[in-house]
Amino acid sequence: QIQLVESGGGLVQAGGSLRLSCAASGRTFSTYGMGWFRRAPGREREFVAAIRWSGGDTYYADSVKGRFTISGDNAKVTVFLQMNSLEPEDTAVYFCAAVRRYYSGRYYYVERTYDYWGQGTQVTVSS
Repeated sequence: QIQLVESGGGLVQAGGSLRLSCAASGRTFSTYGMGWFRRAPGREREFVAAIRWSGGDTYYADSVKGRFTISGDNAKVTVFLQMNSLEPEDTAVYFCAAVRRYYSGRYYYVERTYDYWGQGTQVTVSS
């Protein structure tokens, strides 16, 4: 059974930083890319950032550009999200996800592109 496990969430003051990690466990599998989504209280889950292993292309939501950085390791099916200059609006449960098939970059913004999901890790930013 394939599982994605997130870690690194927590409580931080506005302006602070957190680094989220996500790693695959269970049987090995290959991916074309991975991403992060988040769900804030009372809101739909939304795209945050993604990375395609081929070429190392990265994609970001406008709300996090310049503050968040995604990176990862294809061989280890691991992805990280470095979050700087955090704002109270970044408070959410953050989910990592993995892509098992080839898609062009524009599809990485869309939830249905992703085949596997983690359970989420809570990030709370206090003002």
